[in-house]
Amino acid sequence: MLKKIAETVEFLEKKITHKPEIGIILGTGLGGLVNEIAIETTIPYKLIPNFPVSTVIGHQGQLIFGKMGGKNIVAMQGRFHYYEGYSMQEITFPVRVMKFLGINLLILSNASGGVNPEFEVGDIMVIEDHINLMKDNPLIGKNEDEIGTRFPDMGCPYDTALIEKAFEIAKKQNIKLQKGVYAAVSGPTFETPAEYRYIRIIGADAVGMSTVPEVISARHMGLKCFAVSVISDLGVPGKIETITHEHVIDAASAVEPVMTRLIRELVSF
Repeated sequence: MLKKIAETVEFLEKKITHKPEIGIILGTGLGGLVNEIAIETTIPYKLIPNFPVSTVIGHQGQLIFGKMGGKNIVAMQGRFHYYEGYSMQEITFPVRVMKFLGINLLILSNASGGVNPEFEVGDIMVIEDHINLMKDNPLIGKNEDEIGTRFPDMGCPYDTALIEKAFEIAKKQNIKLQKGVYAAVSGPTFETPAEYRYIRIIGADAVGMSTVPEVISARHMGLKCFAVSVISDLGVPGKIETITHEHVIDAASAVEPVMTRLIRELVSF
C-alpha cells in the first residue's frame, strides 16, 4: 500500500501548487459544494494512478484542488462504495492519499435514511458517532506501522470541537441541525421495515452506505473528522415510502445550499 500511496502522491504533487490542509468527500447529490471552491486544478479519477473510478449516478468522479474559506482544500466530487465491488482498502485509498498530501482534517457528507422519529426529510444531521454494520473493516490485513497503529482507538471518531462549532454557526445563521448516530450498511438495497426498526433499536438515528470506512481509515492516521448526513428519506413506521436513488439525489440536492453554507463557514474556522 505504501508504494501505491507514494506513486499517487507523487503524481498529484506535480499537478498542484499548494499542499491541501483540509480534505472533503462529497456524497450523493452534494457535489455542488465545489461551486464555493476557487478551483486551481481538477483531475478526473480515471487519470489518477491507483484510484478507483466512481460508478454511481450523482458522483462526478473528480479530484478538485483549490481554496475555500481561506484554506487550501482537496475535494472528492464523488466517492467509492463497498456495493460497487471495491474492497475496503480501495474505498479508503483516497483518504490515505489525502493524508500524505498534507491534510489534517477530513470533512464528509452523505445522504441517508432517517430512523429517528423526530427527523424530517431535508434535515441535516451532524454525525457524533457511528455503528459499522458493513461486516468488513478497512484495517483488516497487514498493518502498515508507518501509516497508523495496529489497534486505533475509536472513542471519539468525530471531532467534538468541530461539532460544537457547527452548532454555533447554525445558530447564528438560523440553520436547523440535528445530531445523531450514523449506521453504515453495505447496500445496495435500501432497508426493509424490519431492518429500519433494528437499526433504530441498536441506537442509530440514520442509516447509509458510506462514510464509516473513510472515517476509520482517517482516524487510523490521526486525522480529525467532521461529517454530516442529509436526511433524504425516512425509515420510520408510518412514514416509509418507496424509495429510489433518484429520489435520494433530489432530496439531497434540495438541501445542498444549506449544507454548503455550513461547511463553508466551518472550513473558515
